Amino acid sequence: MIHFQVIRFKNFLSTGNAFTEIHLDKHNTTLIVGENGAGKSTILDALTFGLFGKPFRKVNKPQLVNSVNQKGTMVEIEFRVGKKQYMVKRGIKPAVFEIYENSKLLNQPSTTKDYQSILERMILKLNYKSFTQIVILGVSSFIPFMQLPAAHRRDVIEDLLDIQIFTSMNVLLKEKVQENKGQINYNTVERKLCDEKVALQEDYITLHKENTKKRVDKYKKEIKSLDRKIITHGKAVDKLGSNKSNMMDTIKDGTSVSKRLRKFQKFEHQIKTKITNLQKTIEFYTDNENCPTCKQQIDEKQKDKIVTRKTKTLAENMDGFDQLQKEIDIVADRLDQIAEVEKRIAEVDEKITNEQNAIITLTSYKNRLVDETESLCVNKKDLTKATSKLKTLEKDKTELKKQKTELLEEMSLFNIASMLLKDTGIKTKIIKQYIPLMNKLINKYLASMDFFVNFELDENFNETIRSRHRDDFSYGNFSEGEKQRIDVALLLCWRAVAKKKNSASTNLLILDEIFDASLDENGTDELMKILQTIGEGTNIFIISHKKDTLVDKFNNVIHFETYKNFSRIQ
Repeated sequence: MIHFQVIRFKNFLSTGNAFTEIHLDKHNTTLIVGENGAGKSTILDALTFGLFGKPFRKVNKPQLVNSVNQKGTMVEIEFRVGKKQYMVKRGIKPAVFEIYENSKLLNQPSTTKDYQSILERMILKLNYKSFTQIVILGVSSFIPFMQLPAAHRRDVIEDLLDIQIFTSMNVLLKEKVQENKGQINYNTVERKLCDEKVALQEDYITLHKENTKKRVDKYKKEIKSLDRKIITHGKAVDKLGSNKSNMMDTIKDGTSVSKRLRKFQKFEHQIKTKITNLQKTIEFYTDNENCPTCKQQIDEKQKDKIVTRKTKTLAENMDGFDQLQKEIDIVADRLDQIAEVEKRIAEVDEKITNEQNAIITLTSYKNRLVDETESLCVNKKDLTKATSKLKTLEKDKTELKKQKTELLEEMSLFNIASMLLKDTGIKTKIIKQYIPLMNKLINKYLASMDFFVNFELDENFNETIRSRHRDDFSYGNFSEGEKQRIDVALLLCWRAVAKKKNSASTNLLILDEIFDASLDENGTDELMKILQTIGEGTNIFIISHKKDTLVDKFNNVIHFETYKNFSRIQ
């Protein structure tokens, strides 16, 4: 479990050159209040910047430096994991990134990326996405779990259940598989070479008994034949290389075409969204005579005017969408052409490799014939010595066959391990075991907030939501207040599962302006009841504007204010 203790920061956003220090484990519940711009939410950006090198809100890194002092930005975070005490220091102007374990600076790798990986993988065992799903729930730049892409949802759950080790194992396994394939290919070449050596040695022993002159003449003739074959294969390599170069020239635009397709696909998504919104607006004014909010009749002229304008805009967007589809088709066709050329290039590479292997084999054979010819011209080799060499070669041949059997057995085991380590393998089985517990906890928290629906996630983290009347809904069907309840229930569920697994468990929970957003008074009261029952060892921070209505419900209150253009604790 990660036990956060202290965070301090200076020259960070609107704070000045003196450290602002907040104890994170001193009180069970803390309310953070202040006027707009006073720096209430700075703790969120300082926390994620200190741990992950990027702020919680959408702020560019250079903008984190206080605009008055323009240097000396520093964030320090102290926390404990088990019996080890850690402190992370991260600063800008000058750039600083240091990790201390029990007051001793950890060795820093050559790159900041590797140092960050040590912090996330070896110490925190959390990445930025998982941290912001388990520790922080905000309304500004926070992306709720239900709005994350499926792949990112899976990353969060894998971190939560501490099963990303299987992903790392799969990466290592792929390296082992490649190494195994290389060894098999090498073994194949060695066995072929050994067969040739054995055949050559047998021929040598046989020829040794014959007239030396006949053997020399035969070798010289065979060497000339090998030279012709080597030249032929060399020309084939040159021709194939030229063909490959020409084909490479035809697909130089591959990267730019791919970027263009991604850009068009992004535009496509934006236009689709705009078309959907326009259609909903037109449908609303077409189907409604009265405003559903104020119950007043909608003016027909105004309604017709809006419908006409939106219909025109819709038509323009539809035309644009059709034109974009044509452009996408053109780019996709070009990518298909590039893929076909790359396929042909791969085929050419394979042919080049085959030709080069043939040259290596022929050259090796030729060199041996040359050696044998020269040796025969000098003196006759001892037949006993030649026979002994043949026995050694046959022993090598037997050993290579044994190695081949072992490598194939190893490949078989790797294939089984690969099936287990895929996303559809052991990770999915583990996730399936936890899905019922997650669904039970989510529904428990929703019911505690008087939101009575049946919420279920499947192993692919797609949601199914049913009302009491068994009507099916999706996350997007609900109001902002109802979505807020779902987000809170998911956050509390992740924390409960993390505590059970003790893989991503932490004492810290920060809710940013949750009470100021879409929760009504009843939802606020129910959420407070839930927060008070989370249990000991959890330090809850609530950032809110509602000081008057919430202050009596907290053990501690931190009031931020602006003083001489700097943010500070009052």
